[in-house]
Amino acid sequence: MLDISNLTIKHLSKLITSREISCLDVVNATIEKIEKLNPKLNAFITILNESAKREAKHADSLIKQGKYLGPLHGIPISLKDLIYIKGVRSTSGSKILTDFVPDYDSTITRKLRTAGAIIVGTNNLHEFASGITSINPHYGPSRNPWDIARMSGGSSGGSAAAVSSRMSFASIGTDTSGSIRVPASLCGIFGLKPTYGRVSKHGVMPLAPSIDHVGPLARSAWDIAALLQVIAGYDKMDPSSVKVLVPDYLKEISSSSDRRNDNHGNSSRKFKIGVPKQFFFDIIEPKVMEIFREFVDRLQGCGITTTASNVDVEGTDKIFDTWRPIRLAESAATHSKW
Repeated sequence: MLDISNLTIKHLSKLITSREISCLDVVNATIEKIEKLNPKLNAFITILNESAKREAKHADSLIKQGKYLGPLHGIPISLKDLIYIKGVRSTSGSKILTDFVPDYDSTITRKLRTAGAIIVGTNNLHEFASGITSINPHYGPSRNPWDIARMSGGSSGGSAAAVSSRMSFASIGTDTSGSIRVPASLCGIFGLKPTYGRVSKHGVMPLAPSIDHVGPLARSAWDIAALLQVIAGYDKMDPSSVKVLVPDYLKEISSSSDRRNDNHGNSSRKFKIGVPKQFFFDIIEPKVMEIFREFVDRLQGCGITTTASNVDVEGTDKIFDTWRPIRLAESAATHSKW
């Protein structure tokens, strides 16, 4: 039998649109996976079993009517537990908000549901997204699916653990100082911090508003593009949202894949990757550095050019001194009421 959970969104969406598999079957398999694995991994704070099944039945009825909504139609997705869902508690990983239930949907929630995505639950996180470990004293730590004795990273640790362990096909997290990218790296999946203003933060508990970002976590680059296609765009409800055209990410990622597969590799050679001298390699585990070098070698083997001499990124010694007062002052203002 086909193991649905091992499929990416790209592959699963083809089975759904061809009606080889129903949205309800997908949701039932996902919930079964959550019930089996979440007691060990603690990736979810709230699981939306019943509403997910109702939404799946509705998604199936739309397909029968010929109203397919796109690649996220019928796909189970989870949200970091600081992205508001109307009528569902949103704890932000804090004891203070244990019983807080928003009375409106975030823009992210609305856009995902409009695209046919099915929200199966909310993911564990570092309290108020203020940390990098997702070791949470109130709801317990989210654990790394590759080794439950290790952390999943933070603050979107539950999101990364859920996607990596196949309890969710994708999740939406937040990133202020690495909170999507760190857990994605630790759990072996893809995570994207979009350009500031590209994705609305309306209905998302802030940490430091001028440097907060909302973005996707998934198991392939194509899946990331499909998610960003839906959640990106101007939102008048978010003052930081930028009114610029949203590219066709799926077309771009598909065409770039075609170029890479070109036997001549002409287009690939125009693409160049720079390797920075400073900051990223100042403190690094030797094994990680070894794997990184192997990665650069593979890029070169694919016809992608890397810089002959490392790129000089100036001012990296000022990063922490700049970031720290912004991050702490804005967080203090945001949470002054408690």
